[in-house]
Amino acid sequence: MFDRQPRHVQRFIWLIGGSILLLLIVLLAVVGKPPEWTPEINPLDDTLIPANDPSPPHFTPGTLTKRPGDAIQPAPMAAPYTLRWRAGVGAPDGDITFYDWPLDRPGWYLNWGANYHTEDIWLGLGRRAVMEQPPATIGMEFTPMVRMKNGRLYPDTQALYELAQRNRGLTWLIGNEPDVRWQDNTTPEVYAVAYQRAYRAIKSADPTAQIAIGGLSQITPLRLRYLDRVWEFYQSLYGAPMPVDVWNMHAFILREERAGWGVNIPPGFAIDHRGKLWDVKDHDDLTIVEQQIRAMRAWMAAHEQQDKPLWITEYGILMPADYGFDAKRVINFLQGSFDLFLSLRDPTLGFVGDDHRLVQRWNWYSARDSRYPTGNLFDNYGRSTAVGDAYWRFLRQEEKP
Repeated sequence: MFDRQPRHVQRFIWLIGGSILLLLIVLLAVVGKPPEWTPEINPLDDTLIPANDPSPPHFTPGTLTKRPGDAIQPAPMAAPYTLRWRAGVGAPDGDITFYDWPLDRPGWYLNWGANYHTEDIWLGLGRRAVMEQPPATIGMEFTPMVRMKNGRLYPDTQALYELAQRNRGLTWLIGNEPDVRWQDNTTPEVYAVAYQRAYRAIKSADPTAQIAIGGLSQITPLRLRYLDRVWEFYQSLYGAPMPVDVWNMHAFILREERAGWGVNIPPGFAIDHRGKLWDVKDHDDLTIVEQQIRAMRAWMAAHEQQDKPLWITEYGILMPADYGFDAKRVINFLQGSFDLFLSLRDPTLGFVGDDHRLVQRWNWYSARDSRYPTGNLFDNYGRSTAVGDAYWRFLRQEEKP
């Protein structure tokens, strides 16, 4: 039958058939494409505190239930550079509707992910990435984080493009503690490549997006050498300085050695490297926190990055109460850290757009963590703790000039 058709009809049939086949191949490739990396369900055990901690990884207990929208007092989004805008919180449970937020609440939060899932499109022939944003009435800005492991991104670049295209104007954090083996565990050179891929995917979809470098666990000479290698490799590979809109750090005080407790040695460094060997008693030393901030700002200034914001996207108290860190001591550290971040100014190091302040935003660890509960703002029922009450009281005060 086909052979009896005129030549132009045969060509048309071949063209239509080939186009359908090509479309099916493309759709199968899109639908069947696995993520570049999916976070592990059971990550490597950490060694953050000295004891061999038998407690399980973080989990969300059944006693936590999501509050309906009308059960949480509505609050406006925080205006830039107000105290609420500056102060944030990390939410390991993921969903912030688990908690009884007071009216005086943090202005932003993160949950170490991008809050996304995929949904079917084109009658199930394709899929697209969708971000779940918090209810607008909660008045808390969500800051998504791109995770990685040895340079493999989650979400992958296609999902990042789709998410950024539909959620414009967000600040994206690229990685979480790539210098720590039980976190994103990525060598400096591989991180530079992964950062460029994530940056390009997000900015091509949303030029208004702000991109923040992944926060190192703490700022020490050893960790700054990690950052040096990231910066230098990016420059050598791409022929231009690393484009960073927001600089980012964590401000923990933990030991840096291969076999001890703390944050270990960054991936890609020789086994005999050792760094700061702080003791447990140093864990809440605000003088050391200030030294870390100034060291980070000095590094930024030396690399012509002074006129950029600096965020501390994770800090707090990890040591348990039986190490001497009771609620009173934790509250003193929390209040002292807020005072410190608000007061630190330096015309030679600070951000001009914020009256030369050294720190623009900070994020307390955490809303609630079952493994490291010392700094919890909420209990296992979503009710405020003594530490939470102290946080809310601080937010009620007028911002200091």
